[in-house]
Amino acid sequence: MSKPEKPSEVTESGDPIYRHSQPADRQIPRGRPSTEKISEHIEKYLGKVDSIFHEFLSDTVHIDVFRVNPRAEFPFFSLITSGMSDLPMSVPPEVDAPRYLELMITLPGDWKFDDKSLRDESWYWPVRLIKMLALLPHKHGTWLGWGHSIPNGDPPLPYAENTKLCCALIWPPVTSADGFRTLTISREKEIHFFAIVPLYKEEMDLKLRSGMNVLLNKLGQANVNDIVDLSRPNVARKRFGLF
Repeated sequence: MSKPEKPSEVTESGDPIYRHSQPADRQIPRGRPSTEKISEHIEKYLGKVDSIFHEFLSDTVHIDVFRVNPRAEFPFFSLITSGMSDLPMSVPPEVDAPRYLELMITLPGDWKFDDKSLRDESWYWPVRLIKMLALLPHKHGTWLGWGHSIPNGDPPLPYAENTKLCCALIWPPVTSADGFRTLTISREKEIHFFAIVPLYKEEMDLKLRSGMNVLLNKLGQANVNDIVDLSRPNVARKRFGLF
């Protein structure tokens, strides 16, 4: 696996900018020893795995997406990857961050997953997004971690016609039980589960300009968590000339 390039750019807030443009030296893992343990972990903390979006062909890691349906105690869909952690990410040696990651995204209980609806990007984009982000570190020899933000293109485009959300923020899942956040596979391997929180462009710009803490404060004041809400307010949108 290629070594991650040291970032040559920083944001206005001083955080490094990583450009994911160069392909990594690909190392295809043999077997999938963690898959069963990931499935058991999901069912222990989130609920029964009701279906799986299988990936049939990959030139890096094999990413499947497990779906947990809404239940009485948590009336939302959960999508969780399995396969991203088959290889370690290229975390810089000076950074103290998890090397093995899986991702999740939480959707409203009325989200549509029938075959016809999933042919419409308005319903399919979360599946596409979570697969793309799970593959990104391994395709480009880089890493994802707490507070990373990834735009949908440059400039970022909305994920679908029915939303202006166009960027993804990575942070620990806040609506799941604390025990779900980590899964120990062996003494050498601990998998961390991180949530994808879709952002508006102005929110990502605010983070780049003023830092993660400023954005988190605004999201917290608006009660924004890791459950996708297409109608939520844009916490960085200018109103009457002020933020």
